[in-house]
Amino acid sequence: MTTFQEARAFLLKHRTDYDTAVEGFRWPDPVPFNWALDWFDADLARDAASRDRPALWIVDAGANRETKLSFAALSRRSNQVANFLRAQGIKRGDHLLLLLGNVVPLWETMLAAIKLGVVVIPATTLLTPDELRDRLDRGRARVVVASQDQVAKFSHLGGGKLIRIVVGASSKHEGWLPFEEAAIASEIFAPDGPTQADDPMLLYFTSGTTAKPKLVRHSQRSYPVGGLSTMYWLGLKPGDIHLNISSPGWAKHAWSCFFAPWNAGATVFVVNQPRFDAKGLLATIGRCGVTTLCAPPTVWRLFIQEKLSAFKVSLREVCGAGEPLNPEVIDQVRGTWGLTIRDGYGQTETTALAGNSPGQKVKVGSMGRPLPGYRVQITDIDGHVTREGEVSLVLGAERPAGLMQGYQGDDGKLSGADGDLYRSGDVVFADDEGYLTFVGRSDDVFKSSDYRISPFELESVLLEHEAVAEAAVVPSPDPIRLAIPKAYVLLASGVERTGETALSIFKHLHTRLAPFKRIRRIELVTELPKTISGKIRRVQLRRLEHENDRGDPLRGNEFREEDFPQLQQVRSAGSVEN
Repeated sequence: MTTFQEARAFLLKHRTDYDTAVEGFRWPDPVPFNWALDWFDADLARDAASRDRPALWIVDAGANRETKLSFAALSRRSNQVANFLRAQGIKRGDHLLLLLGNVVPLWETMLAAIKLGVVVIPATTLLTPDELRDRLDRGRARVVVASQDQVAKFSHLGGGKLIRIVVGASSKHEGWLPFEEAAIASEIFAPDGPTQADDPMLLYFTSGTTAKPKLVRHSQRSYPVGGLSTMYWLGLKPGDIHLNISSPGWAKHAWSCFFAPWNAGATVFVVNQPRFDAKGLLATIGRCGVTTLCAPPTVWRLFIQEKLSAFKVSLREVCGAGEPLNPEVIDQVRGTWGLTIRDGYGQTETTALAGNSPGQKVKVGSMGRPLPGYRVQITDIDGHVTREGEVSLVLGAERPAGLMQGYQGDDGKLSGADGDLYRSGDVVFADDEGYLTFVGRSDDVFKSSDYRISPFELESVLLEHEAVAEAAVVPSPDPIRLAIPKAYVLLASGVERTGETALSIFKHLHTRLAPFKRIRRIELVTELPKTISGKIRRVQLRRLEHENDRGDPLRGNEFREEDFPQLQQVRSAGSVEN
């Protein structure tokens, strides 16, 4: 039998020996295991070498404030939160919507929920009330833990049965319990029984090609234990200070701001900025001795606009994830710091499943090789092994611990991760050495900055506008975000293709979509390319954008957000991730 502790120790020992790690690694057996109790509390918070080491270090740049909490302190405080939630009637199997930014209560609540066996629904604070309603309804949330600035969104949501807990409220909100009352609860927590490996732990809403985002369900084993592969890719070691730039509510935050660093016994380091400031962040990275850094390509592209040689850093490992990095970005960082940015790959449905691991040859443009514990096959549409095709995971006896339990339907049943193979929907090319290079999605989902965008979802909102007859959303190249959402719009009969029409559509979108999904360009056209069966050919429009062909007869009148200063009144506050 392989234990979690043994599997972790093996990967740490062979962190730069890829062949040995892949050959010898075995996932821990699926026995009763509660990561927060059996690892975070028992092996980290009680171990003399790590008990007083910082587990969480938050720098609030705007307030000029820093917060540090040790493993032992977080163990005690999460016990208090668990007892506080239990006192409100929250029990094993209940669903909790977590709607917080990078504040200490987010980590306390996550740990507390795991200890209780409560299923967490992480959500970004950028969601609109309509999007929150969907998460409450389909996620079957019984309790919400939210920051004060989210309270107004719930004025007509959740009904009287929803238990509401507010963090950091400066005044009392009717119907909401102050999170701070947890501070008077007992620091000693006793679980109500064992936690089974297949007990549900996380429900993520992710963009897809249907009108509603899918619900991805992870177990008490899949993300905590599966996070060992992420730890290996990042190259983390005990005592590291690890900065991952990602927003709460997204799977990458759980990957690299929670499970992977704490699996290694490293410090989770977070920098909150009122507005993204590359120069200020680089200075903080140097001042605080950050040793490992993972950032989306958007951030790396902003970093190299600064004079990197002016910042003295203690970085040992630097990583990127979300989309391929430009070779010039990698070259500039390597030329200045002597460090090569290592790409990695995974999904909300998995932990890191492929990557350029520490000490190995890095091929620029490649997302690396399959990580320990993941057996990857590249398959065609019929499931045959090929050199260019869909990333698929072998299931059965070789099922990786980090794979989701499945997509949860409205009836609670799971699908999508059973049978012989799990098909990722991502197409890659595999070279002779096993390195994988991303080709594209097998569907039309794309990424803007580090966010996955579903064209179908945005098109559904566009069609709610009375002037819109049909619409197709595609990625348009952008030097910072890699791509931004652009809509090709066919107007209703009698509506003119004018700036006034475009402005009206933009205003509608700003009130219906979270900022990270915002359509930033609209092209009003007289026709949309379609298949013989009447389906819009997004691939043709994507090609138009990629080639910037303005002479094509499909082209129309293009309008951009920046053409309309009056939109500023309805915009959410900007950031690098907006």
